[in-house]
Amino acid sequence: MKRFGLLGRNISYSFSQGYFTQKFNKLGLEDYSYENFDIQQIDEVKSILSDNSLKGLNVTIPYKQDIIPYLDELDSKAAKIGAVNTIEFSKNGLKGYNTDAYGFQKSLEPFLKPHHTKALVLGTGGASKAVRFVLDELGITSTYVSRNKKEGQYTYGELDENIIKENTLIINCTPLGTFPNIEEKPTLPYQHIGPEHLLYDLIYNPEKTRFLAMGEANGATICNGLKMLEQQAEKAWEIWNKG
Repeated sequence: MKRFGLLGRNISYSFSQGYFTQKFNKLGLEDYSYENFDIQQIDEVKSILSDNSLKGLNVTIPYKQDIIPYLDELDSKAAKIGAVNTIEFSKNGLKGYNTDAYGFQKSLEPFLKPHHTKALVLGTGGASKAVRFVLDELGITSTYVSRNKKEGQYTYGELDENIIKENTLIINCTPLGTFPNIEEKPTLPYQHIGPEHLLYDLIYNPEKTRFLAMGEANGATICNGLKMLEQQAEKAWEIWNKG
């Protein structure tokens, strides 16, 4: 049996398990399985990583950064980003990759217009690091928005009409609005969002979060995280099978 899985906390909702189970069935891979490894603390990962039947893992909230010390090697892109969402189990040990960046770029590019030159990135976790890496690569200036004041970042309370109008790309990397808490949304002055804005939400369940719905109501273009997830999953599958 070739086992794969997802490492995270409170991940029963996970996209990955259903996606890969369906993929294995479609490809007729009867001796392949994909399971959730739901752990409450990162140190519980040791027994999982030492399991010889595992061939690959995906990593999600909140362990994309915490997992790094447990790995033997990082792909150059994952090292630059500072977050890992895919682990390859090879004869040389455990190697960490970041396929979030690939998935995000592939899903964002079809929506970009020449005026999308400045972005607000809501949240500062592991996924936001991949998002900022991609924005840098695309030449889009970005600023973090978080609840706590830090140099070079905005707090939600600081966001005013000028900042919103200047930053026509807004990306939600927080879990606010994820099922079942679908009424939650980042605290933005939504009245200043207009048709020139592109709102991107990494959340895919629900399909249209309150964040996206509020933007759409003001004429903004919207995109959820489903395509990103599909693209990053396919990239992970490629990594696990390259040997």
